This record gives sequence, structure tokens and C-alpha cells, in this order.
Amino acid sequence: MATATHAQVTPERIMQMAWGYVPPLVLEAAIRHHVFDVLDSGPKDIWEVEKATGASARGLAAIMDALVGLNFLSKDEQGRYALTPESDAFLVSTKPSFQGGFIKHCSEHLIPRWLHINEVVATGKPVSAVNEEKSGGEFFHNFVLDIFPMSYPAAQTLAAHMNYGSAGAPVNVLDIGAGSGVWGIAVAQSSPRVQVTAVDWPEVIDITKKTSAKFGLADRFSFTIGDLHDVDFGSGHHLATVGHILHSEGEKRSRELLARIYKALASGGTIAVQEFLVNKERTGPLNGLFFAVNMIVNTTEGNTWSFEEIGAWLEEAGFANPRLLESPGPSPLILATKP
Repeated sequence: MATATHAQVTPERIMQMAWGYVPPLVLEAAIRHHVFDVLDSGPKDIWEVEKATGASARGLAAIMDALVGLNFLSKDEQGRYALTPESDAFLVSTKPSFQGGFIKHCSEHLIPRWLHINEVVATGKPVSAVNEEKSGGEFFHNFVLDIFPMSYPAAQTLAAHMNYGSAGAPVNVLDIGAGSGVWGIAVAQSSPRVQVTAVDWPEVIDITKKTSAKFGLADRFSFTIGDLHDVDFGSGHHLATVGHILHSEGEKRSRELLARIYKALASGGTIAVQEFLVNKERTGPLNGLFFAVNMIVNTTEGNTWSFEEIGAWLEEAGFANPRLLESPGPSPLILATKP
């Protein structure tokens, strides 16, 4: 008689996760020692990389072989290392699409805090609340430029979708929690009609000013300094951008913030929200679920939510037609309109 067979359960996946801290730290070591930058000019053997970087051949060989295994580098029969399409696009520091700043953020800011996760889960209290100005101002001052490349493609997609053109009355954009200014910058680049009001803490607005000036847009930006929950947003704005803000605020403060933004928009105005979304069952995607844990470590009430939840908050605030706009990045944009 035939018997049913079942795939044998092994601990392989658990063992892989036990080493899960290795890939980001190996990537960071390669970034800090300029491995990807050196290989941008073409394939090189270990001795050429040692000479160009000043790092040890022993250390370089270890991390570069690991990066070959991770498919961030390739290696030919002569032992020459080369970039893969992925590392060529995102890990060369001189390219505008460089994502290495986020990797460096992991070891300096995230991992030390995550080491306290047992205590955080037990108490429900974060290691430090980065959504509060006292602890968050300096944190974001040092971080917002690192995540510029993560948001810029999505911001360009939003700008193309809004399609403000070159002629007509001024378009007023309210950039909430502006950070580097990436959302306002992308929209202002798309149309000379656009004027941006950037809102953030004083420690962060300093970076917004420098970045908007770097892009030649200083005369198109004005700056409102203060906390998102009590500063005056003004009125009559045609577009409000809320890029990766709600996850740090918690449900109550997020709903209050959306209601304040509604009042600041002109009739017919659009709100654009970028978030790390999860599905309504909270079973995926993993990026959104992981980020929810990051929020218990780093904020008092932060979390991640589904499109359905955020859409309901938008409708509660008075917005109509919550909808998704596919865009590059971790999640699609959520748009809604003020009637």
C-alpha cells in the first residue's frame, strides 16, 4: 500500500535567520570601504581593490566573496570582482540612485536599538521616541538625506501624475514633515508653477533649505518651522504630501493630522500619502510587518497600516475617492481629493 510522504522539516530557514544580521553589515563594510565605488570603473582583482581602498586584502576578500554569494558582486575565473546590475544601480555612492545611506543607518541607529527588543516587547515602551522633537530632531537631521533616494522616484511619479504643466496660476504644495524636501523638490522640478511650503522641526528644516538650494529651487520654497500637530499650515494649498510620516505618529495622531491637512487644502486639492503598507489581514508584505516592529522600538504609538485603514481615515477627515497610485518604492502612493 502506498503511503503519503511529507517533505522533511529542517532547521535550515532558522539557521539562515540566525545569520540575518550579516548581509546588511557586510554591505555596510563594503560601502564604507568604497568597494562598489572602486569597481564602478571596471572589474578588479583583490590586490587592485586593496590598493584602491587602503583596506586589507584579507578583510576585503572575506566580505567580497560573501557579496558574490549574495549576488551583489560577480567573480570571474581570473578572480576579478565586478558589480552586478543591482549594485551598479544602487550601491555606487556617486550615483543619484545610491541606497547605501539607509544601510549605514542600520548599524548606527537601528541595530543598537533593536538589541533591546526583548525589553520593548515586555514593556511596550520604545528605546527612544524619534517622533518627539527632543529625541527626533537630531536623529532626522542626520538621516533625511540618506533616504532621499528611496523617495525621489516615487515623488517624481507623483509629479508626473499631477501634471501641472508650465502655464497657469501658481500651484501651492504643502510638504508635511518635509525632511530633505524630496517630495516638494520633485513636484517643483516638474512645473515652474509650483511653490512649496515645507513644514518640519527646526533641526530638519535646516537640511530642507540646503537641499532645495542645491537643486536650484530656493526661490520656490518657503519654510514653516514647528510640530506637525500644532503649527499653522496655512490654507488654499492644491497638493499636500505626507511622505512616511503616519507610521511614526500612531492612529489617533495620524487621524488628527489628516483632518488638519484637509482644512489646509483648497477645494479640489489632493493629498498624497506614502507609507509602508500591509494587507488588511496583516499577513504581509514582510517589509510592512517588519517596519511595524521597528515602530515599537522607535516610537511611542507608531505602526503600519493597510490601504483600507488609511483610506477610511481620509474619508473620515472629509476626503473623497481614496485610491492607489503605483510608484517605485516600498508601497504605492495613496491619493485622495478634497471635494
